[in-house]
Amino acid sequence: MSDERIAKYEDKMQKSLENLQGELASIRAGRANPHILDKIKVDYYGTPTALQQVGNVSVPEARVIMIKPYDKSLLKDIEKALQASDIGINPNNDGTAIRLVFPELTEDRRKELCKDVKKRGEECKVAVRNIRRDGVDHLKKLGKSEDISEDVIKDLQDELQKVTDKFIKKIDEAGAEKEKEIMTV
Repeated sequence: MSDERIAKYEDKMQKSLENLQGELASIRAGRANPHILDKIKVDYYGTPTALQQVGNVSVPEARVIMIKPYDKSLLKDIEKALQASDIGINPNNDGTAIRLVFPELTEDRRKELCKDVKKRGEECKVAVRNIRRDGVDHLKKLGKSEDISEDVIKDLQDELQKVTDKFIKKIDEAGAEKEKEIMTV
């Protein structure tokens, strides 16, 4: 009975966590991670197309991403899209493939990235807490409109709080894991 009323808020919290995990995956940590290219679109015959759909993206070395387009005529367009993006790495075009060489991160840059990770984690926690607040408000209205005892409403609110605590813990774990990855030299 209680689960269906709490489940929709749990789903929203799960989506917030997944969004954070996607954002964290796009933060580069000195290692080549193909996920930083996820949001980059290439002009493919007039249509913005995901980079992974127009070429083979591979990681031949720890700090190198190589992009081999399926259609060689796209090399210039891919290079242009990479330069216009905010990844901060200049692409090297050798005529058949594009290489992105990731420089070693300085200590200051690592600390800056950790601050960014913390900020994104806090934003996600705020979103989860807002979802909890909406759920509590909904439960209070439910208690007034339907004939549900205060004890049942209180139990549902406690259950919602437990779900919220579980997601806050997962957010902290995801942030700590990413910070550890960034600070590892």
